Amino acid sequence: MTATDRESAAGQHSPAGGAKPPGEEATLKTERIQVERKQFVFTLRENIRGRFLRITEDVNGRRDTIIIPAPGLEEFARVIEEMTKAATELAVPAL
Repeated sequence: MTATDRESAAGQHSPAGGAKPPGEEATLKTERIQVERKQFVFTLRENIRGRFLRITEDVNGRRDTIIIPAPGLEEFARVIEEMTKAATELAVPAL
């Protein structure tokens, strides 16, 4: 199975365990960032149920993915911003 096949296979089932409704997912935008040994891929996609952001973390071939529905992106960004500020403000002084 290729990486594309795995991405296509992800989300093949509805929360109730039934098959995914017919229809394609369209990729609207993709961004990649490297942080230390981790690569993160942010993919904005759309299907018949709406738009969503898929964030995939790849560490040495091991992948984990989360999906955020578009209506939750502003709140998600707000929390990330708060955590970024906290990480800077709460920095532990070097020993």
